[in-house]
Amino acid sequence: MVRFMTNALRLLPLFLLATAAPTLAKAPAAPAGWTAAVSAADPRGTEAGLAMLKQGGNAIDAIGATMLALTVVEPQSSGIGGGGLLVFQPAKGGAPLTFDGREKAPARATPELFMGADGKPQPRRDAVPGGKSVGVPGNIAMLAMAHARAGKLPWAALFQPAIALARNGYEITPRLARTIDGSKDTLARTPEAAALFLNPDGSAKAAGTRIVNEALAKTLEAIAAGGPQAFYKGDIAASIVTRVTTAPTNPSSMTLADLAGYEARERAPVCATYRVWKICGMGPPSAGGIAVIAILKQLEGFDLTKLGKDNPVSWHLIAESQRLAFADRATYGGDSDFVDVPVKGLIAADYLKARGSLISASATMARALPGVPAGARPRTPGPGGEIPSTTHFAAVDKAGNVASLTSTVEGAFGSSLVASGMVLNNELTDFSFEPTVGGAPVANRVQGGKRPRSSMSPSIVYDAKGRPVLAVGAAGGMTIPAQVAKAIIGVLDWKLSVADAIALPQIYANDDLIVVEKGPQGEALAAMVPALEKLGHRTALYPLPLKANGLERTATGWRGGADPRSEGVALGY
Repeated sequence: MVRFMTNALRLLPLFLLATAAPTLAKAPAAPAGWTAAVSAADPRGTEAGLAMLKQGGNAIDAIGATMLALTVVEPQSSGIGGGGLLVFQPAKGGAPLTFDGREKAPARATPELFMGADGKPQPRRDAVPGGKSVGVPGNIAMLAMAHARAGKLPWAALFQPAIALARNGYEITPRLARTIDGSKDTLARTPEAAALFLNPDGSAKAAGTRIVNEALAKTLEAIAAGGPQAFYKGDIAASIVTRVTTAPTNPSSMTLADLAGYEARERAPVCATYRVWKICGMGPPSAGGIAVIAILKQLEGFDLTKLGKDNPVSWHLIAESQRLAFADRATYGGDSDFVDVPVKGLIAADYLKARGSLISASATMARALPGVPAGARPRTPGPGGEIPSTTHFAAVDKAGNVASLTSTVEGAFGSSLVASGMVLNNELTDFSFEPTVGGAPVANRVQGGKRPRSSMSPSIVYDAKGRPVLAVGAAGGMTIPAQVAKAIIGVLDWKLSVADAIALPQIYANDDLIVVEKGPQGEALAAMVPALEKLGHRTALYPLPLKANGLERTATGWRGGADPRSEGVALGY
């Protein structure tokens, strides 16, 4: 067995993965029968969303309050200093609405943003801290757009739980404490971050310590009162620009005009059938929705139900399908406002059937190469990837609205910069650092005003009658589509509850190395490693950064699932 880092693992730094170590203390599994529910990676986020539902709000109100509360209590993963993607199914029916709050590069960013003077890409560990990795945040604009389209409660109501948490203080969870400890050297570089998360001697604040973030409370109050323009113009915007342009490391070219000009986008969803179900997710700039569909549809020729979750062949097939999907992702994924992404070709049934025919149940393929979908232009696979952090949450209301939202600041504590009490993202390191490879342009190269490619995969699954039956998503960088596809297979093919499907062990295959989850949740899959190696796989045991959440419709109502690897919980009534 390969027990050392290889290309597939270079983007999963040890110091970050250590922060994702499992938390085994869990709330009991949620019962079936809810008419309204929220699932999130921190109970205080779940409770904030549930409070909106109990006040008469809908799924958009709940998802908004959850996102804002997680800004406070899960600052290492997401927040208003970052961006997100939202899939929303209105109760009245019709196609789902998808909202793009992905961060944007400043207008003056160039394709060589992360290239060194020697003509080589800057090491990722050096590119992340500081100002130039920060993209213009999109979460507030996205939430405002979704709330204007479908929200029910007053805008300001969504902010009240988060304001109370920031002003009254919140306790550091064990997971947050581990992340602070793993990031303390970069957090110490700026006084605002150090004051929030470190003790005076520079050590990490411990689990159970209470953090009060008055600056963030005031920021949230300003946005609650003034709407999204209070974020993108005025004092808050000025504080962001000042922080990133005067950063002691890697200062940014961001301007006030970049903030003022940011717009969230409503995008067309990507949808395809999987057996008798329909899967819908985000299109570009996310490559996640396309990848989830590809992983699933490439497996339609195999009877996963008959094979079952305890058969190594099932996991072999899933890994092979991931390899094909990720090869296409690396080649064609990007911001469709800047490059032609052949979305229809990538999710076409005949194309994915042909891709699936490359998979053998008896042996691994030698190399997974990108395909040539209809509408594709010549592209070169772009090196680069995503540092594992992020968070996902879902909400349903009694009227039948369903929302699935993934939010992120990219890596742990993003850029490690704090402005107006909020952690600022490092999302621009999701771009491919090299603008060309072999003289050919890379679809995900840096450009001014462009959104970086994302793996975020908020998804909604529909039954044969067109009813939403599953809302699911995950955190964990490039592993996200693999986690989401696994959870969907667990529910649809293996007839598990969403909680049990999320808890399944994880396999991740981005190239010719198969990464098997190391840890308590991965033990059953780790035992299959010899069988996987007999099929020709090179394998590595590694503590993957996994964190998924979801909600599932049953015959008696909704029930929830939260990843046992985090402190998350699903609540409903």
